[in-house]
Amino acid sequence: MSQGVLSVRNLIVAAMFAALVAIGGRIAIPLPPVPITLQTLFVMMAGSILGARWGAVSMSIFVLLAAFGAPVLAQGQGGLAALFGPTGGYILSWPVAAFLIGWFTEKRAPRLSVAYLTAVHVIFGVLLVYAAGVTWLSFVTGMGWNAAFAAGALPFIPGDLVKTAVAAIVALRVYRVYPMIRKATPVKSQKNQ
Repeated sequence: MSQGVLSVRNLIVAAMFAALVAIGGRIAIPLPPVPITLQTLFVMMAGSILGARWGAVSMSIFVLLAAFGAPVLAQGQGGLAALFGPTGGYILSWPVAAFLIGWFTEKRAPRLSVAYLTAVHVIFGVLLVYAAGVTWLSFVTGMGWNAAFAAGALPFIPGDLVKTAVAAIVALRVYRVYPMIRKATPVKSQKNQ
């Protein structure tokens, strides 16, 4: 397959993951100030299935759609006011989280395991996202960091830990059937004959 075809295919798959994150926002339990959604599940899967570059691209597409007013955020919200509202730190961290999840997945491919992917998801899909989200929530709302953690992270820990394992299992199965991530192989130079 040519590089152009691969790039178009990867861009389409990245856009599909952005769409999955938007759909995950429609499946929500409205818990103020941060609703429970399936969005972070798809963020983790984007990184571990697409890899660093395309995982970050997929989440960047999502953030751009939200910024331009597309109703892709939780409960069908969109626009800059929603993007930079109390939950903005979580959302803005997703491209970075997907990139880092993808980078660590690529480093271990093809020797991936559920335990390894779950650990990567916990570190970058939960801890990193919580750090950015809770800090932003504290800043925007004026509540102390401990209060922001109690409201914006603590209730979500059990569900997010389940999501890390589910994302790892699904990503590993997808990887075994249709690996998007491949170890980079050095290109051999061709000599003129």
